[in-house]
Order: sequence, then C-alpha cells, then structure tokens
Amino acid sequence: MKYDIVVVGMGPSSIFLAYEIVKQNKGKKVLLIEEGKRVEDRVCPIEKMGKCIKCKPFCNITSGFSGAGAFSDGKLSLYNKEDDDIYVGGVLHDYIGVEETKELIDYTDNIYLEFGAGEELEGIEHEEEIKKLQRKAKKNGLNLISIPIRHLGTEKSHILYGKIEKFLEENGIEMKFNTIVSDLVIEKNKIKGVKIKDSSKAEDEYAELEEILAENVILAVGRKGANWLSNICEKHKIETEPGIVDIGIRYELPNEVMKEVNKYMYEGKFIGRPYPFGDKVRTFCQNPSGFVSAEVYDNNLTLVNGHSYKDKKSTNTNLAILVSHHFNHPFNKPIEYGRNVAKNLNKLGSGNVVVQRLGDIYRGKRTWEEELKNNKVEPTLKAAVAGDITFALGYRTMTDILQFIKQMDKVVEGFANPDNLLYGPEIKFYSNKLKIDNQFETSISGLYSIGDGGGLTRGLMMASCSGVHLARILAKK
Repeated sequence: MKYDIVVVGMGPSSIFLAYEIVKQNKGKKVLLIEEGKRVEDRVCPIEKMGKCIKCKPFCNITSGFSGAGAFSDGKLSLYNKEDDDIYVGGVLHDYIGVEETKELIDYTDNIYLEFGAGEELEGIEHEEEIKKLQRKAKKNGLNLISIPIRHLGTEKSHILYGKIEKFLEENGIEMKFNTIVSDLVIEKNKIKGVKIKDSSKAEDEYAELEEILAENVILAVGRKGANWLSNICEKHKIETEPGIVDIGIRYELPNEVMKEVNKYMYEGKFIGRPYPFGDKVRTFCQNPSGFVSAEVYDNNLTLVNGHSYKDKKSTNTNLAILVSHHFNHPFNKPIEYGRNVAKNLNKLGSGNVVVQRLGDIYRGKRTWEEELKNNKVEPTLKAAVAGDITFALGYRTMTDILQFIKQMDKVVEGFANPDNLLYGPEIKFYSNKLKIDNQFETSISGLYSIGDGGGLTRGLMMASCSGVHLARILAKK
C-alpha cells in the first residue's frame, strides 16, 4: 500500500491536519495510524473499579483517537488582540510568526465551534479585577498571564472529537486503529514509509511487521509518544536539540481559596523563578470544581493529571505546579530523568499516584491514610495512596515547588494551607526537541513533526493549529 501522507498518532495535531487536507480538496490519499482505540470505544474503568487497573495493551486515557484530548478538561487557549506575542502553547509562532499564528488560532477555534464547542469564553469579562491580580502577583515576584479560554469540558470533548472522527471517515480519510508503528523506513536520508504491527503484539519484539509506503510521513505522537520518538531519533540519527522535561505535582485545594481566580479567569497561569535556584516554575491546567485523575504511560508508568466537566462538579480546584528542567553536557536525556523520577514515586505508591498533605511536608513526615480521611480537603482521586512524595521528587524540584507555594500564598490567601494536597508525579515529556525547518520538516526529507511530542506545541489549541498549517503546506506539494 502506498499513500501520499501517513500520520503517526491521532491526537489533535493529526486529526486537524486530516481535516484541513479534506478542506483543501487536493485528492491526497491519507492514512492515520493509532495504537489505541476509536474515541467511542475509549472508556476509563477507574470510576467503576475505584482504582486504575492499567488497561492493556494501552491506557484508554492516553491512547486512542484525539489522544489525551478526549479525556482532558478541554481548554482551548486563545489570545488577546492587543498581545504582540504568543504567551501560551509552545513555539509555533517562532516558525510562522505571531500574526499568522493568531489567524490560525481564529480559524481552528471556528472548527471547534463548528463541531460543538460552546461559544462562551472565560477570562474576558473582568478586566479590572484581573489587572489587580496581575499587579499583586508582580509585587510578589510572579507573572500572571491572562488569555481568553474556551472550556469544552471532559465529557463534551469526548463527544466533539467523536464528531470529527465521523467527519474524517465520511470524507475518505483512512484510519488504522490498534496499530503500532514499530519503525520508520528511511533510505538515503529520505522517508519511504513505516513498519507496523497489531497493538495486541506490543510486547512481542519478534512479531512480523507490515510495511506501508508513503511520500510523506508525519510524526504526531504527542507527549505519550515522546519516549518512542526519542528512541526513533537516536536509531535513525534524526537531528534533535536539547529539550526540557517539566516535573512537578498536581495541587488540590478548596474552590473557596481560588474563587477570585476561578471567577475572573477560570485558569490563572502563574509563572515564577523562586529562590534559590531561579528555575522556571509555573501553574498549568487549572480545573475549577475539577477532579484529579491518573493516566498510564508505557511500561505501566502512572502519572497524575486533572480535568473538569461541564456538568459534574467537585468542591475543589486542582492545578499542576511544574518545574522546568534543562539538561546539557554530559547528560542530555530529559525523558529518561523524568521517567526515573516517576518510577521511584510509583514504587512508593505500589504502582499508584502518591498523595501527601502540605502540612506533613512542612513537618517532615509522610501522610497516613487515616490522616487523609480526616483532612479538610477531601481528595478527588480516591485511588491515590497516602505517602511521602519528597522521597522521590528530588531536593531541587521540591524546594522550587514549596517556595513557589509560599509566593502564591501572598497573592491567593490560603494557597499554602496545610490541608492542601500534593499528588505526584505530574510530568510533561517534550522529548529532545526535533530540529525542524519553517515547513516543519526534519533532517530526513519528507519526514515532518507536529504537535506536543516533538516539542513544537503544548496544549490542544496550538497542537491543532500546527496540524492545520502543515496540511496547507503539504496540499501545495
């Protein structure tokens, strides 16, 4: 079989590339390949079972049509018209320019609206109150970024991406589910295709591989595929540059504490460089009235995340506090470092997410299950195991997080309350960043990279935009 375009992965960057290929109407033969299931078949059993059972062969939250987006809280980060830069979502604008990125966001946002996203925008009605919060943050050494956000909601995301899946099928886009791309076919520095096998044979290294030929191959593997991508780049000598890994925790506290930020902005993006290390520390993926969740990556690596629904509500807000780690000579394996942190935390939790009270960290002790039951902040992730995250998170990372929490408490009173909860590990893998040109082409001719996995974007909207832009480039070939 031979295709004009083969895309590895079916996250937002991939499916929006396919959507735009359809709209360009150039008669391209396109195949999307995904290790997971169709979106309508993706069900996480944790709500019924009360714990993560580590679905085989792949986690339904991280794998499948629309990637982690199907189970995310579904926040689409936009921009302010007066902004002269793009402050959230990666580095897409470094390749195509700020104004073109804004136009792409507008175009892509309209696609989301077309498939059922709500028209209401968060963070646009309380300008004076937001400026007051920004001034208060600045006074305490923090930068508060405010941009409009369109919130889909976890359950609405599932439905919306299901509609896109149906649209692509009805318009001739071929999709191959439950299929692993084991390798790339490269000859004389030019892509020739991919080698695949059934996902049921994920652990069978001797399984027979099928070869699919293609003029162009797109790597759209998302953060879930960052480790796979790193290995592929090393094997085929695809050029990369040092990347980063964000390591941190998911923080849960009462809605009452976050009520102003929740009301005025829905998601506050706070950034600081706390003493003594000056590392970049930021909040990410804030979920008012949300729920902490677990997700499983390769080799049963369990990470923590969070989401929020449109209809189902808790009394807590959760958000990530992430520390950016840069590595250089002689160590340049950020993914390996992050995975080792996660493995150690998983061991402490017997394969589960670990949760600890902030007050217990200050007291230099672990949290016990009985203490958690009597805690004023009730954990929304019932499968989390009470313990001590400081055993594995690392001195520098832990110091950055605790100092940042103290800074935040001066802006949001109660942010450092001893009853607030820290879950670990939360890690965002961005791989060793792929070297790409302004056409998103790698050092291998005909091989392209889009989305979060290769370090170009971060988040649903910008990943989707990168797919649209590359589709327009390929449509002209």
